[in-house]
Amino acid sequence: MNKTLVYKGKTKDVFALDNGNYLLKFKDDCTGKDGVFDPGENAVGLTIDGVGDVNLRMSIHFFEKINTAGIKTHFINASLEDTTMEVRPAKAFGKGLEVICRNKAVGSFLRRYSDYIEEGADLPAYVEMTFKNDEKGDPLVTKDGLIVLGVMTAEQYDDIKLMTQKITQIVADDLKEKGLILYDIKFEFGYDKDGSVILIDEISSGNMRAYKDGEYIDPLTLSKLFFNA
Repeated sequence: MNKTLVYKGKTKDVFALDNGNYLLKFKDDCTGKDGVFDPGENAVGLTIDGVGDVNLRMSIHFFEKINTAGIKTHFINASLEDTTMEVRPAKAFGKGLEVICRNKAVGSFLRRYSDYIEEGADLPAYVEMTFKNDEKGDPLVTKDGLIVLGVMTAEQYDDIKLMTQKITQIVADDLKEKGLILYDIKFEFGYDKDGSVILIDEISSGNMRAYKDGEYIDPLTLSKLFFNA
């Protein structure tokens, strides 16, 4: 099948396929700074052999589980041999939106609200959304803000929130079986030609924060533990 490059990303390239779907090519490039891997950085800092493969493996694992649970995603199939994933077309919300689900108070949530909550305190699958904008520091946006700005409808917001909480539980349950505790996780959603919300992008260790025996597990170690535990 013929493919045409449409977007060259930091960690994945996107190709258009003849059948109307898209192909994501996972790369070994990682975001980081000064040769140190950091999923929070916005530029490619290093290349680590096998990262693309393990990110694809984890994405396949979770997308298949999520699809089986009846939650809509863009995932169709994947090839570990080519490190690619075929996905159905979807439009992003606005110019890009990240959806975070938090089970524990850490990271930017704790920095914002430390006057009111202790580090590591339980959160009830708390969902928040931020615009993807490096220059503005990925600003938080409320449900009302998203509606007023014309980014999504109230119904789409409610769908995203519910789907996010369900998917987070699926991931957390899997990690728990391996002795890992999910503190928070980041997703991206889009909508199909009918306006239905679907989960897009990838589900890999670089998009989640997990702990084992009270210690933070870096994404590369987390991937190894997940598949070898």
